[in-house]
Amino acid sequence: MSSRPAPQDSRRQREARTARHRLYPVTVVYSGYALLVLGLGLRSHHVVLVIAFFTLGMVSWTFIEYLVHRYILHGIFPDGPGVQHYLHKSFDHLHEEHHARPWDGHHVNGTLRDTAIFVIPAAVLSWLAPIYTLPVLIAGIVQSYIVEEWIHHSVHFCNFHNRYFQYIKRHHLYHHSPSGSEAGYGLTNDFWDVVMKTHYPADVRRSLHGGRGGRPDKTSTSH
Repeated sequence: MSSRPAPQDSRRQREARTARHRLYPVTVVYSGYALLVLGLGLRSHHVVLVIAFFTLGMVSWTFIEYLVHRYILHGIFPDGPGVQHYLHKSFDHLHEEHHARPWDGHHVNGTLRDTAIFVIPAAVLSWLAPIYTLPVLIAGIVQSYIVEEWIHHSVHFCNFHNRYFQYIKRHHLYHHSPSGSEAGYGLTNDFWDVVMKTHYPADVRRSLHGGRGGRPDKTSTSH
């Protein structure tokens, strides 16, 4: 369903390695921070609050993921002075390149340089509150971001045989097609697309589910 066919196996494997090597540092640093904060929080006398705030962070990420994809990665920031130039230089090329070359390992996942400007201030400011509240919530968001990045990597380079993965893979690759590029902004799920009315038409969704309304395009599962 992508507008560009998947590359041959040898090139696909090479691009997958490139993407993973870019993702490893992000995973180690952010997961290390998130698990450290979670561990410290669980040593406090507020275990229930720690679990609740960490879970809230994970749930919150699904909406952040949607908003970032729709309004930042798909946003248009014309070049200009000051902040406008920063937004144009920092974001416009990232997702544009990913849509232009969806199998290019250099444009599948974010890096520390891309994300630290958001993660570091949020993490630092969170420590103004008790550890079992905002620090743990931010830790849940950060860890969920890492999970989302690996899911994104997988839908482009892997083909796991379970219903959730097959659906989310078809859902995302349809987003890469001309018909789906202005909808389907959720990557780990389509809940917020339904809420915000940016979901695909009913017949397309049935096709992505492999239901009676149609069959998924074979290119959506042939990596």
